[in-house]
Amino acid sequence: MSELPWLTILILIPLVGACVTAFLPSGPGEPLAKQVGIGFSVLTLAVAVGVAAGFSLDGGFQFTEEHEWIAAFGAHYALGVDGLGLLMVLLTAVLVPIVMVASWTDSDEGSTRAFFAWTLALEGLSLAVFTATDVFLFYVVFEATLIPAYFLVGGFGREGRGRAATKFLIYQLAGGLIMLASVIGLYVVSADAGSPSYLIGDLAALDIDATTQRWLFAGFFIAFAIKAPMFPVHTWLADTTEKATTGTSVLLVCVLDKIGTFGMLRFCLGLLPEASQWATPVVVVLALVSIVYGALVAIGQDDILRMIGLTSLSHFGFIVLGIFVFSSTGGAGAILYMVNHGIATAALFLVAGFLIRRRGSSLISQMGGVEKVAPVLAGTFLIAGLAALGLPGLAPFVSEMLVIIAAFGYAWWAGAIAVTAIVLAAIYILWTYQRTMSGPVRPEVAHFTDLNVREVGVLAPLLLALVVLGFAPMPVLDVINPNVEETLTHVGVTDDPPAVADNHDAGNHEGADQ
Repeated sequence: MSELPWLTILILIPLVGACVTAFLPSGPGEPLAKQVGIGFSVLTLAVAVGVAAGFSLDGGFQFTEEHEWIAAFGAHYALGVDGLGLLMVLLTAVLVPIVMVASWTDSDEGSTRAFFAWTLALEGLSLAVFTATDVFLFYVVFEATLIPAYFLVGGFGREGRGRAATKFLIYQLAGGLIMLASVIGLYVVSADAGSPSYLIGDLAALDIDATTQRWLFAGFFIAFAIKAPMFPVHTWLADTTEKATTGTSVLLVCVLDKIGTFGMLRFCLGLLPEASQWATPVVVVLALVSIVYGALVAIGQDDILRMIGLTSLSHFGFIVLGIFVFSSTGGAGAILYMVNHGIATAALFLVAGFLIRRRGSSLISQMGGVEKVAPVLAGTFLIAGLAALGLPGLAPFVSEMLVIIAAFGYAWWAGAIAVTAIVLAAIYILWTYQRTMSGPVRPEVAHFTDLNVREVGVLAPLLLALVVLGFAPMPVLDVINPNVEETLTHVGVTDDPPAVADNHDAGNHEGADQ
């Protein structure tokens, strides 16, 4: 299987699909565009599954491709996947067809062809980001993802989406501009070493002095902190999720934002290990502030989409915390959290979208009694919400516990502050459920219909994944652990990877000695 350029094929399928979909003939509802778009996304998923089936757990980059691109820069068209990249590829490939089916009627509010074409374009470029093993190539596709993301936010959604799209773009472009300085800096460093190269393997082997590493780290980290996002560069997030369609929000928060934490692991720790350790105290504090601040602000929201967006600020704080405590337990928990957050938050956004479509409003104060007229909708919202707050038995619990255990190993106060988010998450999820689903049936809610077959089919694989990964996370951890071990070895830290039998005793197994 590896004889063919499977990663290039994986990237090209959605990009070709985007072009085909965009030029299909128009018509009422444009069903052909929907069918073709979903067809290309399913084909992409099939190739991604094939790549996963051929992936070896031995670690390292696999399915590699390397071709000289711009010799003067030392830039290459170089692709490959390790455990981290593979999981992000699978998460992207799974979520896109689900979003398309969930958005079957949402896209009718604008050009269906445009919505599905931009979605496929975003998928292809995101896959390129997660598979790039050349820093210059990574930067190009990193910036290119902003094009479809901008048009998805600005072209579809609610009133005020244009302003939200502009704010999103300004923040992301600013981060990209800062990162460009570090990308150029890597060229200078590699050229001084003898031969310019942007290949990750070549750059990781360089002996970069501490001062240079710290300046380069600052450029990369700021860009990735904006993308993730983290406090205090997070303010674009809630505005975007409030105004965009829920399908677009899933793509942004559950796929595109993962590029931020993916980049921290791949470039900050992978290329600049000394600077990463030097910055750890500040990064840990920012992560803890993000965890607590995001949860506190989410509690006070009346717009359900804005609330979900702010919960992700808290969740990304957990991911960054796990990365920068420098332990196998924390690193594995962080990557597993990236996967679990993508699944749980996607389910929460999509259920909220189905609710809003029926009510005609996203304001929590204008809902109530939904569980009496639409029990399946209410039940799925509750499951997704319980997953988001880390209920034992559901996938996010395992990753959250691994990060918290690692945080206590780093410093007792870091673990103690992180634990408070569990209580705060229970408040914002259960209070939201109480205000929207329970109580007397409001007149505006009385006419609600329950979830239809399409909507149940959209949510079923996500809810199933939350349960399966809640009780059996080891297959995913087996993919994660070699990548974490390689990264920490490069940083200069060695300890034992986490072994989780099930979610109930995740915290009782031996973790990493700090």
